[in-house]
Amino acid sequence: MSDTQNDIIPCDWHQWSQSRPSFIRALAGGQTNRTYLVSSGEVLLVVRHNSPLSQALDLNRAAEAQVLSRASHARLCAPLIYCDPQYQYLVTGFIQGQPWRTETPGALERLAKLLRNIHALPAINSQLDIELKIDYYWSSIDTQADFYPLLEQLSDEVSTSINATKAIHDNPCLCHNDLTKENLITSSSGQLIAIDWEYASMGDRFYDLAALVEEHHLSTAQQQQLLAIYLQRTPVNNDWWRLHHWRLIYKYLCVLWHALQWSAKKEPCDSSAIITQCQALLTLAASTPDR
Repeated sequence: MSDTQNDIIPCDWHQWSQSRPSFIRALAGGQTNRTYLVSSGEVLLVVRHNSPLSQALDLNRAAEAQVLSRASHARLCAPLIYCDPQYQYLVTGFIQGQPWRTETPGALERLAKLLRNIHALPAINSQLDIELKIDYYWSSIDTQADFYPLLEQLSDEVSTSINATKAIHDNPCLCHNDLTKENLITSSSGQLIAIDWEYASMGDRFYDLAALVEEHHLSTAQQQQLLAIYLQRTPVNNDWWRLHHWRLIYKYLCVLWHALQWSAKKEPCDSSAIITQCQALLTLAASTPDR
């Protein structure tokens, strides 16, 4: 562990703990933030130090704090304990549990219920502007990278999907926007919760559905089941096309995110994974919706 306990335990710990917390171990998780398990008396807490790349990643920490407060009240996330007023770190409760798995009986039903509850949370003053976020990511990507021409080719493909989603008139709702395998936890009591809400904002609910399909590699049958349970009706052709467009947009943003991370390292490293992602996305763009 490169960080000392003084680095891990913030100097204003007295704002959220009666005694100085004790470091237990570093936690695996996000690729940018530093996250640690600590104890405050007999209570286990998670301290997350925010990434120095927060600005480059276009993260709205104030919006995240607002969302966490609402999701915590609704018991949809790890309980929010404290958020640093300067947005350098935050503290949440520690959830004992296991990652959500598709093969667990009733898994898709619990997932659809969680998603509906997230999307029903009160609105916040933060909107997911896809084109603005894409421009923000592009501004930090190394133009000399070997994957850069592929990214430019993808831009033309994805612009069609972006225009298609603009034509859909649906009220924006609060979305998590990062429902990866690591961010869905089934607690020891059996409740499904979401963690790591730093990308949450108002947006199109199909963005979250697309993220779930991509991150959890849902089969066509599982997609059909998830859509039917979430929408509470049989999916129609327009639903499948809408999901297809958002899958393209979601994967494109993921590729740009990885390209930005690669560019920020400022050192030679393997970029083959990004090239593979670009090629997979071009294949998806040439396909028709699953149904």
